[in-house]
Amino acid sequence: MGFNYVKELISPEEIKKLYPLTEELKQKKAQRDKEIKAVFEGKDNRFLAIIGPCSADNEDAVCEYINRLAVVQDKIKDKVLIIPRIYTNKPRTTGEGYMGLVHQPDPHKKADFQEGLHAVRKMHLRAIAETGLSAADEMLYPENFPYIDDLLSYVAVGARSVEDQQHRLTVSGMDVPVGMKNPTSGDFSVMLNSCIAAQIPHTFLYRQWEVDTPGNPLTHTILRGAVNKHGQCISNYHYEDLMRLLAMYQERPMLKNPAAIIDANHSNSNKKFDEQPRIVSEVLHHRRTNAELENLIKGVMVESYLVEGTQKLSEGTYGKSITDPCLGWEATEKLLYTIAERV
Repeated sequence: MGFNYVKELISPEEIKKLYPLTEELKQKKAQRDKEIKAVFEGKDNRFLAIIGPCSADNEDAVCEYINRLAVVQDKIKDKVLIIPRIYTNKPRTTGEGYMGLVHQPDPHKKADFQEGLHAVRKMHLRAIAETGLSAADEMLYPENFPYIDDLLSYVAVGARSVEDQQHRLTVSGMDVPVGMKNPTSGDFSVMLNSCIAAQIPHTFLYRQWEVDTPGNPLTHTILRGAVNKHGQCISNYHYEDLMRLLAMYQERPMLKNPAAIIDANHSNSNKKFDEQPRIVSEVLHHRRTNAELENLIKGVMVESYLVEGTQKLSEGTYGKSITDPCLGWEATEKLLYTIAERV
């Protein structure tokens, strides 16, 4: 065999005993989950801002960032619900480069999943303890979900994972909202089929168990732009794109809680991070001019960190992305207040 079994990893049950969620924090998270769920069910008209670093590579910097978010959240809580991005897995197009905290708890060192699992849980737990804001993470590896399932209030499935059977089936057992991104090809039907699959019950193999799941009615879509056959980025946040998604939802009445999140970066911005405020502004305009789109578009996803842009790992600037470029804090704060004024 070509597999070298390096070490047996800690179990989800063991790591939760080491880093438990206190009863007080459980209650805070339960309230957060209730409020976020109500947005997707159409019972709460607040707007979601799923915002944070492209990859959560440094615990101190990420927690400082989220503490700043918490201050803003308190000021705009009647209009906007902020869900911090603590993305601890980083999909790579070619399989090269930094792959996230779970791989490399120290970005300067080689992979160490044992330490990575500890680092991921500690970061998520610290963020909730310091701010009361439970976070979003991307599910790159479905088998990793049980390590932090009690800490997350939102999960995203990426463009390269959305067609994968195991991702779809795992989502069907989650009890928090899960966003399915359109694939890199841009095909809306793939994304919507993923939502259908995740919303219905399943029986499948998961972590050496045969499991049953009830289906997740909070599964929804995320528009993140696409790439054509020439490698050029194609945006899909414009009015015509949103109306097409609305029509395709209406053609699929089996889908519960029709909803969409607009990713303002990635192919929608052609990875020009400073375009994100303009894109969010256009999305807010579309919602204001069409009541059906106001009901459909529940929020935006923005990549943001303490320092704008991106850097090489060797640069070592605190709070600056080592993966995709992000908005800096000043622009982020301004954007969040602008959203609150316009929703």
